[in-house]
Amino acid sequence: MRIPRLYTCQPLNSGAQLTLDASAAHYLGRVLRMEPGRPLLLFNGEGGEFNATLLQLDKKSALVEVGEFAAQERESPLAIHLGIGISRGERMDWVLQKATELGVSAVTPLFTERSEVKLRAERLQKKQQHWQQIMISACEQSQRTHLPDLQAPQEAADWLASISDPCRFILHHRTDTRLSAASRPTSVTLAIGPEGGFSDTEIERALALQFQPLALGPRVLRTETAPVAAISILQFLWGDLS
Repeated sequence: MRIPRLYTCQPLNSGAQLTLDASAAHYLGRVLRMEPGRPLLLFNGEGGEFNATLLQLDKKSALVEVGEFAAQERESPLAIHLGIGISRGERMDWVLQKATELGVSAVTPLFTERSEVKLRAERLQKKQQHWQQIMISACEQSQRTHLPDLQAPQEAADWLASISDPCRFILHHRTDTRLSAASRPTSVTLAIGPEGGFSDTEIERALALQFQPLALGPRVLRTETAPVAAISILQFLWGDLS
């Protein structure tokens, strides 16, 4: 029987009892139909995970007892920072989910010249909370023990200028540059545009800032396909998918 994994932002210590929120209670009780006495796993994004036991359960909360710590580490040796143009609807959710499953260490949503999504103030805050939950759920499912760093959305020009990673790429299908397994960096920054890609001005700015143009073959990929393909290739060449 599969043991469910749950994220909590609370400190975790063996022997402690803690109360999980209504969302966790709903998942354990209504979705999984769990009863007191059942085992589960808890992690708080700081590395490793804890065995735990469900003690009490109602509609609004779940009481659990924290058990032994397991020093599980499933992070890639390659730190990938994804700068992704904000796209519409479920496309952005899908990108964040799959990027988390594939092991990115940080994500920065970008407002670009071709971004069709406009987010202001309260709506932006709600969207960030939604994106964070998408990534938490992806960590629960993929058994990651560290949460990727979801950074505040930025203007693409400001973000490009802030990057100091010596290995940085901007996805650009009008180039012949390909990746090589010969070099083996420990960190990579990857910039991918929204629907329609980055503008010529943004690409020129990135190249002037020492970003390397990168193509993923002769076909033009959709904004939700390109990150999955690019991250998979990076992890295969330099990370832990080889």
